[in-house]
Amino acid sequence: MQMLQTAAILFAIAALGGVLMAGIRFARKINPPAWVAMLHGLLAASGLTLLAYALCTQPLGNAHGPATIALVLFLVAAAGGAVMSLAYKWKQRLLPAWLVVVHATAAVLGFLVLLYAAFAIA
Repeated sequence: MQMLQTAAILFAIAALGGVLMAGIRFARKINPPAWVAMLHGLLAASGLTLLAYALCTQPLGNAHGPATIALVLFLVAAAGGAVMSLAYKWKQRLLPAWLVVVHATAAVLGFLVLLYAAFAIA
């Protein structure tokens, strides 16, 4: 359970960067700075890696199912983040609002399920 909790903390910190970037994208109608996106991605990838490692190596009991669902949701969010970075940010095109919303929705749902798995299931 401690690995799931640590992964949740990493995702929470990454989410702060995500909120900042969404605010920049929607309020100023520009893409966020690359360094913020890189830090956000690094923290999220660290949480994703730790979550996958915990699923593969730790006896999670009742938390295994929800943790697996969280992993799938975070993988969907990661795919959206990769598309935003490589297909839009890299080519200096404005990030599409729908993709930002889909990315954020998958990440928030994954985070909520991970919180349930890490803290609510005893």
